[in-house]
Amino acid sequence: MNYLFVCTYNVNRSVVAAEAFKELLKKHGINGQVKHAGVSELAKNRISKELIEWADKIFVMENFHKDFILKIAPEARNKIEVLGIEDLYGVNDPYLLKILKEKLQKELKDE
Repeated sequence: MNYLFVCTYNVNRSVVAAEAFKELLKKHGINGQVKHAGVSELAKNRISKELIEWADKIFVMENFHKDFILKIAPEARNKIEVLGIEDLYGVNDPYLLKILKEKLQKELKDE
């Protein structure tokens, strides 16, 4: 499967989540490709229709990220999961990593 993680600027939350998810996939012996992007025009790697189509599952940090994606690709509705992680954390914040790992571990069990 192809997994896409999305936040605003693609600097912290989506990057950390993607790396944590890669580790979880490896730990569970699951094959998958993982990418990350941001919705802002200033994002390091900006979300695109191509990335949305590439992804089998899209994890977004907040509801407005989901809304942004649905404006580009309404057909993606069923593959988006909102993690509910606000932009409150600094880069490499250990608490952010802990929260992400807990949420992503649950997502693996639910699939």
